[in-house]
Amino acid sequence: MEKDRIKQAYLDFVRNEGQPPASVYKLMQQLELPEAEFYRHYANFEAIDRKLWADFGRQARQTAATEPVWADYGSREKLLAFYYTLLEILKQNRSYALQSLRRSLSKVPSFTPRVLDDFRQEFEEFVAGLLHDGRSSGEIASRALVQDSYPRLFWQQALFVLGFFAKDDTVNFERTDAAVEKAVTLSFDLVGRNTLDSAVDFVRFLVGK
Repeated sequence: MEKDRIKQAYLDFVRNEGQPPASVYKLMQQLELPEAEFYRHYANFEAIDRKLWADFGRQARQTAATEPVWADYGSREKLLAFYYTLLEILKQNRSYALQSLRRSLSKVPSFTPRVLDDFRQEFEEFVAGLLHDGRSSGEIASRALVQDSYPRLFWQQALFVLGFFAKDDTVNFERTDAAVEKAVTLSFDLVGRNTLDSAVDFVRFLVGK
């Protein structure tokens, strides 16, 4: 399929050269295809970047979910499994991933780069499902006034992880693995049941009495 050939050729080019091709024409020349064929499938190179990152996220979710222990995991463990699987995928594509992240995150670090738009949408849907399951199991506190904003907050966590990965110069990105564990632990400590939730339940009980 030409669409997949173009995407793979672009990925291979960035891996080899450390930057996108100089033009669509040059990329298509390598494939011995007319330039018009590119625009039948993609608007520009950024559109391929969005597709590649969405592929990475989708592959990470699907791969993590095939593990025999997945069904026994709580929401926290599932998010950790997703991140660790994603990092392995990024390590396998490190030349592209690092170049892409450093190029896009360096612009405005606190905002989502357009190349991550599709990745973000699917990530937030995934997290929303994990949080829903967590509330059902009691792992996560039900907080009607703020819980709808949780997926967006977890996306900021994902940006932190990706940014940390892009800057990590330790062997096999060991510090990124540690950062993931600490970030996920903190986030679930915040959304989980705590002393404040117990106090609110107690007050409700008293008022109800």
